[in-house]
Amino acid sequence: QWVYNILEKKAEADRIVHENPDPSNGFVLVPDLKWNQNQMEDLYLIALVHRRDIKSLRDLTAEHLPLLRNVLQEGKEAIAKRFGVPGSQLRTYLHYQPSYYHLHVHFTALGYDAPGSSVERAHLLADVIDNLAMDSMYYQKRALTFPVRADEALLKKFQEAGKV
Repeated sequence: QWVYNILEKKAEADRIVHENPDPSNGFVLVPDLKWNQNQMEDLYLIALVHRRDIKSLRDLTAEHLPLLRNVLQEGKEAIAKRFGVPGSQLRTYLHYQPSYYHLHVHFTALGYDAPGSSVERAHLLADVIDNLAMDSMYYQKRALTFPVRADEALLKKFQEAGKV
């Protein structure tokens, strides 16, 4: 609901850094709640796509390339304009597994070791775009490794299924 409240401007409308209102290829860019917006060393923003039918990396196909390219290009431009951080100094990625199931993209300062920015959880947006350009169904076919905390219910499900 938090995501939908932002997209519908029922909450945090004053925090929006950039918006592309297109219903298919648009998104809202907001500072992550973990970032105080003062220190550029730990810059952290989230792009929330307007589409509600894309839950995670697994749902992406080549059909979504215009959306993903918009997020990458416009997100970098908006951050450079507003915060003075060039695109070359950003890490732009998606999580798998995500912390919530509405497609969102993380923009962090390159030098910031943000939670979940490590290789086993973060998938660079530029790589996602390239993979989908080569194979529209790449993320439906590919095995995706991801970490699971010892106290997560998902780990118990894997153990019960004999997958761990």
